[in-house]
Amino acid sequence: METTRYNVLLVEDDLPSIDLARRAVAESCPEVDLTVVGGGDAVLDWLNSSAARNEQMPHIILLDLKLPKLDGLAVLRTLRKHGAIMRDVPIVAFSAEYTQADVLMSYQVGANSFVNKPTDLAQFTGFLMEQLAYWLQSRQRRLNVASAQNAPE
Repeated sequence: METTRYNVLLVEDDLPSIDLARRAVAESCPEVDLTVVGGGDAVLDWLNSSAARNEQMPHIILLDLKLPKLDGLAVLRTLRKHGAIMRDVPIVAFSAEYTQADVLMSYQVGANSFVNKPTDLAQFTGFLMEQLAYWLQSRQRRLNVASAQNAPE
């Protein structure tokens, strides 16, 4: 039986948080291919070059709002303006320090979800598994059911 692989893009500049993410994937989420990009401007360059090479876009983007140079809200606005390429990619915004205005603005500019930033391995593992189950695995099951229903007999 083939295991579904998930491409997860983590936009994060905090080294301890990056380490947590990598450990969570290594220990609990072997179906995840994690790509880490360290800043807002860097993620836009990475996505543009990936699209130019016709590489698969991430299945989900985990986006820290507090980034150097280009913050997460600006990244989110830009990603949602990319049209068809990024329209269906779930983007989960997160931050350790945020205001109600940050949460509301995240949703207004296109975040699919906003969560408090996980701070330890157990929290990050739980966060990652919840996001995969909610945004990707349930969608994959729906796509498989729809494909089976539409398949010629």
